[in-house]
Amino acid sequence: MAMPRLRDFTPRGLYARTLLLLLVPVLLILSLMTWYYYSNQVAEVNRKLGQAIARDASLIRAACQNTDYDQGDHTRIQFQIETYFTCELPQNAVAENALKQQFPYDDILRSELSGRLGAPLFIGLSRGDARVHIRFPTRQGTGEIIIDRKRAFMINSHIFIVWVIGFSLLMVALAIGFLNQQVRSILRLSEAARSFGRGRDLPGFRPSGAIEVRDAARALIDMKQRLTAFADQRTAMLAGVSHDLRTPLTRLKLALAMMEESEDIRAAKADLDDMAMMLDEYLAFARGEEGDEAELFDLGQMTRDVAAGFGLQAPVTGPACILVTGRPLALKRAVTNLVSNAVKYAASARVTLVDGPHWAEVVIDDDGPGIAPERREEAFRPFARLDDARSQNEPGTGLGLTLARDTARAHGGDIRLTSSPLGGLRAVLRVPTETR
Repeated sequence: MAMPRLRDFTPRGLYARTLLLLLVPVLLILSLMTWYYYSNQVAEVNRKLGQAIARDASLIRAACQNTDYDQGDHTRIQFQIETYFTCELPQNAVAENALKQQFPYDDILRSELSGRLGAPLFIGLSRGDARVHIRFPTRQGTGEIIIDRKRAFMINSHIFIVWVIGFSLLMVALAIGFLNQQVRSILRLSEAARSFGRGRDLPGFRPSGAIEVRDAARALIDMKQRLTAFADQRTAMLAGVSHDLRTPLTRLKLALAMMEESEDIRAAKADLDDMAMMLDEYLAFARGEEGDEAELFDLGQMTRDVAAGFGLQAPVTGPACILVTGRPLALKRAVTNLVSNAVKYAASARVTLVDGPHWAEVVIDDDGPGIAPERREEAFRPFARLDDARSQNEPGTGLGLTLARDTARAHGGDIRLTSSPLGGLRAVLRVPTETR
């Protein structure tokens, strides 16, 4: 059993991973700071306030113990903050069951008061959470001190956390905005590389983002320009060679046409036709998709036109319309090569169209000799002739499958060969569909 890895539990995308690296430390620091603030800073402040109240309460009780008061006599004593004290509870005093005996940080105040005043001791909070009632025994009976809650507790401690959370959210928002800008540059670069790989230009693309992303974009543009220049030079050279060879071929064809028809003359004409066809295929292989502009077209209708041209008995099955964006002439040539191979080496062939959510497939099945699984990849090599599966006497240059796969991959797809249910070979051309 494989050991779990960290990447199995983390996002795979760059944006999600960077956002996770941003949020996790912020949330962790905020949580630890909140815990420390409330468990240490706020508790310490409340302990100091409790000590001051306990000290004042002990002085008040001492004064009460040394003074004789008449029944019902109440005294109001002024400290730094107004404090109401009675040596004996009046008849209209708030009942203990009407006061809350459990409230935040009451244990700190209770501990400090118990240390100064001793026990038994009652501490309660009024229902309006405005005043704290402290009751303790005196010589005259039960005394009470009523103080404002803000003197006993740090009641606005949450304001600090609110401000911290607010500034944290602001910083996270700014970081996400910056992150969006950087990731957008990387996604734009990825889209440009994908378009350049398919032989298309991405309108409005220019280097942007961080220095490293800009350098990568410039390197991509430079690579595209170099590859384009190389392809243009190769095409121009082979076009010149093709033109130079076509001239003597045309003269030979004209000379043979003026000769008396015979078996040898017919064989020579056939050889010249094969040479012209091979020359066209070599030029197409060198030129690739040059001159064929990408556009939106119906792959289904194009496939049906190709199948009709070969006179297939079985109709093309599948969706009536499949929209793809690509070079229609190049894709038509790829489908033609695949159908041509099926018709050439088999007694019957069948074409099926598949329209998926992101991919379109043209499936060609035949009942021919097929290709051994270990040699199917070899079939895509330029000029390859698989003599065990295909006859040497068949005309061709061995570039059909090579051109077809190059075209499919240039469109972001591929071609794969598998065993056919008909007993021969199945060729599957897959290309991306138009975004719905």
